[in-house]
Amino acid sequence: MLKKISFIASLFILSSTSLHVFSQGNLLITPIRVIFENSKQKEDLNLTNIGQDTAVYMVSFLQYQMLSDGSFKQLAKADSLTSATKYLRLFPRRIVLSPNESQTVRLQFRKPNDMKDGEYRSHLYFRAEKGSTPLGIADIRKDSTKMAVQITPIFGISIPIIIRSGKLKLQLSLSDVSLKAVNDSISQLYFDINRTGEKSSFGNIKVEYVPVKGSKKEVGMVNGVGVYTELVKRNFSMQIHLTNEMKLNSGKLIIRYLTPMEDGNIELAQTEYIIHN
Repeated sequence: MLKKISFIASLFILSSTSLHVFSQGNLLITPIRVIFENSKQKEDLNLTNIGQDTAVYMVSFLQYQMLSDGSFKQLAKADSLTSATKYLRLFPRRIVLSPNESQTVRLQFRKPNDMKDGEYRSHLYFRAEKGSTPLGIADIRKDSTKMAVQITPIFGISIPIIIRSGKLKLQLSLSDVSLKAVNDSISQLYFDINRTGEKSSFGNIKVEYVPVKGSKKEVGMVNGVGVYTELVKRNFSMQIHLTNEMKLNSGKLIIRYLTPMEDGNIELAQTEYIIHN
């Protein structure tokens, strides 16, 4: 008897990645983040199979909660007050892609007249389906009375879908900065991203070293950092590269939270950290 065990390797495209294109396994998807606001009512998502075998994907909505460390917890039941699912329609929900084939998934937002102001969010989940036998693995059992275990990975990608209704405010600040050496060339930078208001934030973290004398230099960059509305504070950490100047001289770090380049690279928050050697 052959016993099959499947496990799901789900990837959340919510931080530390490009806004436009992402690939996981053999699936290429763009865009990887959708916001419906103002008069926007539809978005076309493009999926491409970059593998060598035909792939099948099921598309559905899931609900996740962001935790203070930036990780995510799946909710068994969606909160009807914050979920975007009931306002969204998508087609198709099942996609079959041959090698190098692409297909569009259309996402539509239908705004009811009585929709309350606020931000609503759900996550669009693309789940890879596997056949009865994984590709490239043959069933070589000779004795059917014995049990074998076959483990099949199931890959999935989740992307956030956000609806913003009304004029929403957002205020951000950075605080509680600390720096800890990892080795001679790298240190770990810790700080909090504080959020107030009715909408989430999304952008890039840029860190520059400013010596007492001389020009500043970029020493760290993280793209795609989000803080969703369920959080008022996100604990964040990142690596920065130590320069010879930083090792020998005092100075300061300037930490900036910026909107993505395609949104103008506008500063959302800034703080400084004084280095003492």
